[in-house]
Amino acid sequence: MTDVLVLNGPNLGRLGSREPDVYGVLDHAGLTAAIGQWADALGLTAEVRQSDDEAELVHWLHEAVDARRDVVLNPAAFTHYSYALRDAAAQVTTSGLRLIEVHLTNPATRERFRHNSVIGGVATGTVAGFGTDSYRLALAALVEA
Repeated sequence: MTDVLVLNGPNLGRLGSREPDVYGVLDHAGLTAAIGQWADALGLTAEVRQSDDEAELVHWLHEAVDARRDVVLNPAAFTHYSYALRDAAAQVTTSGLRLIEVHLTNPATRERFRHNSVIGGVATGTVAGFGTDSYRLALAALVEA
């Protein structure tokens, strides 16, 4: 089985209560359970983590490189400006691992400041705009690629 680390950035721990009209009504625990089911069905093992702390996310990306784990990353607000997270994500892909950037919404259809991703340029691929299915599609991409 391929071991995947699924990392969620700031405010994603508030899923279900934070702007449910934008991000949906499923809470983070429900998302974690769904990811586990999707991963299992695809023959993957997935560990889901969430942090509002940029340094912790950077550390987890370094951990993924050291443990040789592919990554599904929803950088959330850090998408647009965290060069520290970008550099850590680049270490994942330059080490021969895959990193799929995911977003529940499509940033290109939202406020202008959300249009730029500093992560996208170093990611293996990006899946955005499909709600929680963005995670399912990212996991499937890891199996099919």
